[in-house]
Amino acid sequence: MTELEEYYNKFNEEKRLNSRHGRVEFITSMKYIHDCLGSLMNEKQLDDEYCPSDAEAAEAANKVVNLASDEKMLSDIKALRSQIKILDVGAGTGRYSVPLAEEGYDVTALELVKHNLGRLKQKSDKVKAYQGNATKLKKFGNDEFDLTLVFGPMYHLKSAEEKLAALNEAKRVTKPGGYILVAYIMNEYSVITYAIKEKHIKEGIEGGMLDESFHCTEKANDLYSFVRLEDIEALNAQAALTREKIIAADGAANYIRPFLNALDEEEFDMFVQYHLSTCEREDLMGASAHTVDILRVW
Repeated sequence: MTELEEYYNKFNEEKRLNSRHGRVEFITSMKYIHDCLGSLMNEKQLDDEYCPSDAEAAEAANKVVNLASDEKMLSDIKALRSQIKILDVGAGTGRYSVPLAEEGYDVTALELVKHNLGRLKQKSDKVKAYQGNATKLKKFGNDEFDLTLVFGPMYHLKSAEEKLAALNEAKRVTKPGGYILVAYIMNEYSVITYAIKEKHIKEGIEGGMLDESFHCTEKANDLYSFVRLEDIEALNAQAALTREKIIAADGAANYIRPFLNALDEEEFDMFVQYHLSTCEREDLMGASAHTVDILRVW
């Protein structure tokens, strides 16, 4: 058993994702996933009359409808969703793949850790789930998926070479015109919360865990990898991928966990709206705990 497998056998990833700060990350990521899916649906040339955004389609699907036109719209949406193929690489326990499959998309999940894969399979039989490595997507052919999520692997792939291999594989299996969404853990979050806040800054520098620019090195953590925006941009350039946009998945949420937990639901909803209104701001991006890079394959 690898160190990563031992870690996830003990670490409750579902608890993290269901926490207040985890919910901010999930809500934000799903919002942009649905934006990409809505764009793909439009590009599949569904008639304008029956081509709402993906969020609007989801809302309509949850309502009781009686009119023939509404029934036609929902039928068209359902048929179109079933044609859109999603690959979730590093799917964990299915936080994203399961709800997307429930919405009617054709979802395939790949997960390295056997324990996580078992939990995913228990949750849904609508997801085609396999064990595998993000750097070698040998189960899948070229140009197979409309949208590929890489939401876990970059957290744990230590070297730039490994990250590039994962990015190139995601590109290979994604259709021209398709989207790749890639999540990263950001360098400054680690420096501020661990090195400075928890007073490990001296040992970090002396032990070679931080370089002269306070960039985390591969020594910083045995399991996690921390990047800066310029690192992400370098990977994209090497993979010849085009960025649509990059977002802060959780912004300030991880820094203020106790304060988020003290909010009532209405106040928390207001924080989420604040975050969504600022999550594309370049001046705040590098300080977010997590980012999601939204790429287009051409």
